[in-house]
Amino acid sequence: MKRIVYFFVCVFGGFLLAASFGFCPVPGDVDFVIPKGWPQPHYDFSKNKLTEAGFKLGRRLFFDPGLSRDSSTSCASCHTQFSGFTHVDHSLSHGINGLKGKRNSLTLFNLAWGTSFMWDGGVNNLEVQPLNPIENPVEMDNKLENIVAKLNQSTVYKSLFYAAFDDSLVTGQHVLKALAQFTVMLESYNSKYDKYMRHEAGGEMTRAELHGLKLFRKNCASCHTEPLFTNNGYENNGLPVDTELNDFGRIKITRLAADSLKFKVPSLRNIANSYPYMHDGRFGNLKKVLEHYTSGIVNSPTLAKQLRRKIMLSEEDKNDLIAFLQSLSDKDFLFDMRFRNYAD
Repeated sequence: MKRIVYFFVCVFGGFLLAASFGFCPVPGDVDFVIPKGWPQPHYDFSKNKLTEAGFKLGRRLFFDPGLSRDSSTSCASCHTQFSGFTHVDHSLSHGINGLKGKRNSLTLFNLAWGTSFMWDGGVNNLEVQPLNPIENPVEMDNKLENIVAKLNQSTVYKSLFYAAFDDSLVTGQHVLKALAQFTVMLESYNSKYDKYMRHEAGGEMTRAELHGLKLFRKNCASCHTEPLFTNNGYENNGLPVDTELNDFGRIKITRLAADSLKFKVPSLRNIANSYPYMHDGRFGNLKKVLEHYTSGIVNSPTLAKQLRRKIMLSEEDKNDLIAFLQSLSDKDFLFDMRFRNYAD
């Protein structure tokens, strides 16, 4: 089979770069790519140049439980690679001392395209995002200044910070920038669906998957918009309120009644690997998710307009839609050795 090579022009900082196979590189020491047909990232790379040393430092910090108050919990405790950097062992995130939070952890990938973060959008900058779990009393329960003081006592870390930032003095800003250099590199764009869209080997879709794609575009794509499979917005998807958690979503941040029961629209990439589903992890499989959208919607003033009409799916339709969703799993990303826990 003849492989099709795409050539097009990308513009970065006034320089023209030719990119093949539909990928546009971001200048730096590590390979961040913008797939053909994707929008430009929201993240400003000019303020935090990607380097191999910065990436490795961020990776080490991400896996280091020493960032938590009692050195028991790391970022990776709730964000494991094989699940799309979320967790699959419980519905709600757990932190230090086994304390239980109020929400299921979000997946971490394609963050460069994110305009805001967390289920309620309470953070609008990727470099600030780690402060939320670090300072949350039921997650890592620490302060950035405590982490900085601890890292400055480590000759290993001081050496790593010097390699990354030409300064062995650890600062809070450099801690956050290093974490961002690791997490922004968590890119997922090589699923079967992607290869199908790029007409590549490995992208041969089955009849069920193609029918599922058609159903998806008819019923789901207005919120889970291709190619990111999110519109970066917030919607009320008709879930009944959990009376124990009493979580009303984005209204906590904006204090606007119009945002009651609205939560971030998550990306559906790697969805077959990132169960349980919804902000509170209430659904353990995709079949239950589809049952909610076809027969479980709770009407309320802020319900997403797309859900005000009933979604009609036969059992075969549901199976085909799930088959398509499974085609969004990106094994290259889920098993990429660059994102493993290394100590170098």
